[in-house]
Amino acid sequence: MEFHKGRLVDHIHLRVRDLQISQRFYEGVLKSLGRDLTLVTEEFFIADELFVSQSGETPSRIHLAFQAEDQDQVHAFHRAALAHGGTDNGGPGERPYHPGYFAAYALDPDGNNIEAVYHGPAERSAVSVVLTVT
Repeated sequence: MEFHKGRLVDHIHLRVRDLQISQRFYEGVLKSLGRDLTLVTEEFFIADELFVSQSGETPSRIHLAFQAEDQDQVHAFHRAALAHGGTDNGGPGERPYHPGYFAAYALDPDGNNIEAVYHGPAERSAVSVVLTVT
């Protein structure tokens, strides 16, 4: 079995009210960024470091930013978020955080602030870190 992990965060766990509604939202926004869910069960779904489950606890309230490859993906993310049950929380555009910071924001079905951001041209050293579990 292989796991693909990032460099700092092992995982982010979102607790949601309705797993199917959230799965529809995240499938749509991740597809707009060229990504897919990596594991889906009746109890949870995973996309790389993102772990989402339904629980009896209060839903999470966080800010989560996904990396976009270009400004077009930021626009696609925003359209997908709204089309899959999200609420606009800031349309695509430059932000004052640093020159070239181009982002869009949407609230997911549980009110988490989800962002897609493009920082400008960059080169990745690897798509992901691959862990092989034996």
